Amino acid sequence: MKRREFITLLGGAAAAWPLAVRAQQRGRVRTIGVLMNFLESDPAGQVGVAAFRDELKKLGWREDSDLRIELRWAESDPDRLKTFAKELVELRPDALVGGSTAGTVALARETRTIPIVFATVADPVGSGFAASLAHPGGNITGFAAVDAAMGGKWLELLKEIAPRTERVALVFNPVTAVPVQFFMPSIQAAASSFAVQASAAPVHAKDEIEGVIAAQARNPGGGLIVMPDAFNTTNRNLIIGLAAHYGVPASYAQDIFAQSGGLIAYSSVRTEAYRQVAGYIDRILRGEKPADLPVQAPTKFELLINMKTAKALGLEVPATLLALADQVIE
Repeated sequence: MKRREFITLLGGAAAAWPLAVRAQQRGRVRTIGVLMNFLESDPAGQVGVAAFRDELKKLGWREDSDLRIELRWAESDPDRLKTFAKELVELRPDALVGGSTAGTVALARETRTIPIVFATVADPVGSGFAASLAHPGGNITGFAAVDAAMGGKWLELLKEIAPRTERVALVFNPVTAVPVQFFMPSIQAAASSFAVQASAAPVHAKDEIEGVIAAQARNPGGGLIVMPDAFNTTNRNLIIGLAAHYGVPASYAQDIFAQSGGLIAYSSVRTEAYRQVAGYIDRILRGEKPADLPVQAPTKFELLINMKTAKALGLEVPATLLALADQVIE
């Protein structure tokens, strides 16, 4: 072989190497494990998953070719969370998504090496997921759903729409919710400002919910703040129905409650969080590390008011509050 022909052949082969590497990378199927703390049929979870998938598609990933998503729905059951977390980790995925605080805790117990990106977590540092918001430092990062100051906002909105409120019960399940202490400073500050008594009302099972709501109805001035909690979301129809039955005004921490008949809700935008999660998953699949991706606070919030429920409770919604609403449900 002549020297010029050999150099030309070698050059052509070298030029083909990057193409071959890229083709090999495209041919590799990446696996993402997603642990959701909802019923599979629950729209509250489905809208998040749909946004996650849609954003990944926009970023160039295709489930039918280079991406596989393994979904597990835990239905707010602690045992199912543990089982599914273990199952997902044993698949050795390229990354994991925790769709709640409890789900992220379950995943974190199973692996310290596989990247985990969480959505709708309230207190990432307090929950032990990150050393700090700016520098998570481990294999976990993601997007918070609320900040501590929102607790006071939920009480303020309840007092504004139901001005006769004198005491509120904070409804949550200690097993699945963020520790209520995270929100208490802002709630107590607002309670003091509005002369309202606020107290924690933990529930461990759905049959305990009615007792809490009935207790608030025994004397005038009772109200509820339904805290951010997958247990509450799963049982929202029961909570909303009992609040209506006993005539107790309630403020909710998730938009799906107002959409389902709850009085008033103030929350971050769930779909936005899951789109952001997809962005971090994309960056991790392309080589970045969770330790270098800062935990981000929510930036988009929505206020929803259900006018039908307000009328049923005999409440006149102030025009100033209606003007602030992102969605008024008739």
